[in-house]
Amino acid sequence: MFAIVRTGGKQYRVAAGDKIVVEKLDGEAGASITLGDVLLAGEGSELKSVEGLTVSAEIIAQAKADKVIIFKKKRRHNYRRKNGHRQQHTILKITAIGAQEKKAKAKKADAAPVAAEGEAPAAQA
Repeated sequence: MFAIVRTGGKQYRVAAGDKIVVEKLDGEAGASITLGDVLLAGEGSELKSVEGLTVSAEIIAQAKADKVIIFKKKRRHNYRRKNGHRQQHTILKITAIGAQEKKAKAKKADAAPVAAEGEAPAAQA
């Protein structure tokens, strides 16, 4: 199964087990994150619904890209400026594509005990 997710203003086509380099995201190496902005999902040539679909990923590393040199010059004016920039990015490994938010919410709802309507709570008696 594949999905197209949007993060950092860019779109990426991902599948389970893929490694992608995205704009810097918060988190330490080894932490798990979920990408909730899924634009399209499918398997083969069939498209699937993206309602509640999330993509789970693991942060492999926080790194910097190669240096980009910015050089400005105006001829015959003795004007030269040299500057450099290294963009920070995050390397992700996609672990799973699936509706994990619904499962997590369902587990929390099941764990909370619900009193029957006819019974009075024990704390008030």
